[in-house]
Amino acid sequence: MGHGIAYLLAAAGHSVAVFEPDAEIRASLQQRLRAIVDLLDGDPALTKRIEAYDQLAPAMQGANFVFEAAPEKLPLKQKIFAELESIVAADTILASNSSAIPSTKIGLNLQHRERVLGTHFWNPPHLVPLVEVIQTEWTSNETVRQTIALLDAAGKKPVHVQRDVPGFVGNRLQHAMKREAIALVAAGVCDAETIDTVVKEGFGARTAVLGPMEQSDLVGLNLTLDIEEVLLPYLDRSAEPHPFLREKVLAGKLGMKTGEGLRKWTPEAANAVRERLSRFLAEQAKASKKAPSKA
Repeated sequence: MGHGIAYLLAAAGHSVAVFEPDAEIRASLQQRLRAIVDLLDGDPALTKRIEAYDQLAPAMQGANFVFEAAPEKLPLKQKIFAELESIVAADTILASNSSAIPSTKIGLNLQHRERVLGTHFWNPPHLVPLVEVIQTEWTSNETVRQTIALLDAAGKKPVHVQRDVPGFVGNRLQHAMKREAIALVAAGVCDAETIDTVVKEGFGARTAVLGPMEQSDLVGLNLTLDIEEVLLPYLDRSAEPHPFLREKVLAGKLGMKTGEGLRKWTPEAANAVRERLSRFLAEQAKASKKAPSKA
């Protein structure tokens, strides 16, 4: 995620410093950035605005914004933010790219919690427009305003999440659907391939232009209520991951990287999915740049 965030900020004209302690990953940064340039037909010169560091302090020198994209481990993120607070200026905005961990917990022990917030980019961040800007109980309105302005100017679609709940908005919606999908497969209602077909060829075909609230108002809330009166009692209500998912993980069936997860994958089939996704998102990103802006 880090190199994609660095790219989109550099493409917006900013100088970007990347702290990466792993030498191998750090050495591959420019190669990964050039791959994004090639994918988006971008300007190769913009990668010169991005510099990699093996130490945190020199990387953060003079920083106005810091975007953290470390692994999803709360103690690690808390440690990074504590180090950042001792290095950067008191008004430097500190943003976490966590997918689920509340920034309230990440910044709990900091002195200047008013400048801490969440910025949940969606993967890959240089292609997916949305960024959830999550305000904690301590985050100042000015911090939110500046962050949204920065992301908007960089061509992203920032949304203001006003309460810092686990999973924010997007992942709560996504995993609510995944919970039901896994339960359907585990119960033998259908196989995993059918789930994917139903989503992609059914309601997913309109989701990019019609959100669930719009769709509910479109068909009428009376119809939505009638359907939910019948359906909701039968939906999965598990408060923890389904045993079916745990069994897959324990058996080493982790998905495309192991050849089997909820579906079986050959290397060729897995690569085809990755290429299809990358091509689709890249085409969408290019089209968005070419679209005329509204007056």
